[in-house]
Amino acid sequence: MAQTETLPESMSQAAGGPAPEISVVVTLYDEVSSLDELHRRALAALEGLGRPFEIVYVDDGSTDGTFAVLERLHAADARVHAVRFKRNFGQHPAMHAGLSRARGDIVVTMDGDLQNLPEDIPKLVAAVDSGFDVASGRRAARNDSWGRTLPSRLINGMLRRFTRVDISDFGCAFNAYRRAVVTPMLGSIGRQKFTKALILSGGASVTEVDVGHAARQGASRYSPLRLTRLALHVLAGFWPQPIQWAGVVLGFVCTLAATALGIYAIAYWISESNFPGPLLLGAAVIFVLGVQGFVLALVGEYLGRIQREVEGRPLYAIEREL
Repeated sequence: MAQTETLPESMSQAAGGPAPEISVVVTLYDEVSSLDELHRRALAALEGLGRPFEIVYVDDGSTDGTFAVLERLHAADARVHAVRFKRNFGQHPAMHAGLSRARGDIVVTMDGDLQNLPEDIPKLVAAVDSGFDVASGRRAARNDSWGRTLPSRLINGMLRRFTRVDISDFGCAFNAYRRAVVTPMLGSIGRQKFTKALILSGGASVTEVDVGHAARQGASRYSPLRLTRLALHVLAGFWPQPIQWAGVVLGFVCTLAATALGIYAIAYWISESNFPGPLLLGAAVIFVLGVQGFVLALVGEYLGRIQREVEGRPLYAIEREL
């Protein structure tokens, strides 16, 4: 059965006892080799805060035995919760599954590959405690290749432009949120690929916190092709009606060009007493392109409305939940 809904407050508390103050949501995919170390370090950081907490692990369809480790961790500690997807649905649906089940007033999100350092959790929690809605992790010293950092800078620049939020690292998954600013966005989280950008676009206050960033073990799952698709997703998801903009620009440019070329052709006809057939034909063709541009803008509006109506399919299907 597909599940994407937010758990009711009373239901979630009944399932796991009194609500904790802090929830840590960790997304996992084939992380069996690092999961025990991740849990040990996260547990030490959270216990050092001296506040009630829970850890919500979401297994995004791993095939390497990750969920077997989660079963063992859950059996040893009731503060550990785990969700397993039927197959790999992607990091962002997995993030939705964790956020919708988190019960703490402060929710920390992180990846499970140990590039995010669990020892930085108290820094993020302290930033939210100081009054901000969002503590945005900023990878001060990235341990990634230029093939990862350059596209990341481009995407960050696009998101700053479209969301009008001036932070430097939208791509860092290591953040802390007040649950009150996450809940209104749950309907969009997972369908859009930038949870932090979505929450900040709703007006949440934010501060940036420098966090450590370890080198990745093994190859990155973000290939150049996948990063290109991610950039296109930013355009479609955060730039209102890109087809409309393209159509309007094409329409105006072609219409102006056709008008200028037509005026020049008529002036040439009058001054030279020679009918400029090719010039007028070119002006007509460009004018038709301009009309097509405005039609494209109208089509873009219809497509946008249809997309909003039809995007009601489930984000993921859950196989098991602890």
